[in-house]
Amino acid sequence: MNFWLEFLPIVIYILLIIILIVGIILGIRLILLLGKAERVVEDVNRKVKSLDGIFHIIDTATDKIVFVTDKVVESVMAFISKIFIRSEEKPRVSKKEGK
Repeated sequence: MNFWLEFLPIVIYILLIIILIVGIILGIRLILLLGKAERVVEDVNRKVKSLDGIFHIIDTATDKIVFVTDKVVESVMAFISKIFIRSEEKPRVSKKEGK
């Protein structure tokens, strides 16, 4: 029994030291990985910012196209409504009532 009381704390301390060393190594690798990820994100941001001008041109062009198509649809609908929906006409007076 004395053997286990002396041996188990030594094993536990050795295991704790190993876990601490593994944790430190994983922490260092994680820091390096985050540095690489940050560089990739900065590179992507730089490339996206270089395309902002093109996206602005495309946005302006689509806004103008939408404006033109809205006006065309509006005028076609106005024409169709003039054809099919007649404005209120004056009621016709019959010959008998008109005397």
